[in-house]
Amino acid sequence: MKIALMMENSQAAKNAVVRKELENVAQPLGHQVFNVGMSDEQDHHLTYIHLGIMASVLLNSKAVDFVIAGCGTGQGALMSLNLHPGVVCGYCIDPADAYLFAQINNGNALSLPFAKGFGWGAELNLRFIFEKAFTGEKGLGYPPERKEPQVRNAGILNQVKAAMLKENYLDTLRALDPELVRTALSGPRLQHCLFEHGQVPEIADYVRQITQ
Repeated sequence: MKIALMMENSQAAKNAVVRKELENVAQPLGHQVFNVGMSDEQDHHLTYIHLGIMASVLLNSKAVDFVIAGCGTGQGALMSLNLHPGVVCGYCIDPADAYLFAQINNGNALSLPFAKGFGWGAELNLRFIFEKAFTGEKGLGYPPERKEPQVRNAGILNQVKAAMLKENYLDTLRALDPELVRTALSGPRLQHCLFEHGQVPEIADYVRQITQ
């Protein structure tokens, strides 16, 4: 699995801590981590609005399989990511959230509140969240006897979102403010991930075009 970590300006100073815990969990499992957002407060400036664009490009191009995002409260990033087609993002405060999201909703992104409650033991909470998010089989339902309706409802929710966003994916990008998209997609680490691992050439071509 390829996992993108993306953080915005308000929490960029915590990137090293978050990245370390994510890599410590993901790499022994054979997963690859791409740190595509801000790595510190001097890095390419991003807001949670940019994170939604970034997540949608990487997921729709199949450059990555999963996104870890967030902001101070996690709510802005959650809303931003879920605006976009092909992104199913959950809100995650603790390991139980990560486990239940994987079992019930089985989406492809999580938004974490990197400021709220980020005190003593924060790195342990992150580690346990990532363990629950990336170990074991997903979509088993919880409790197990509720698996059938849960899987059905998750599928229906995805169908409803797809019906509400009928445009071609690139058309949705073209409809956005070009400067907003350009800022979101200009980061060299994001572009490396997309151009090296993306499987939809049309998306990569568009990113090259708009960021030149």
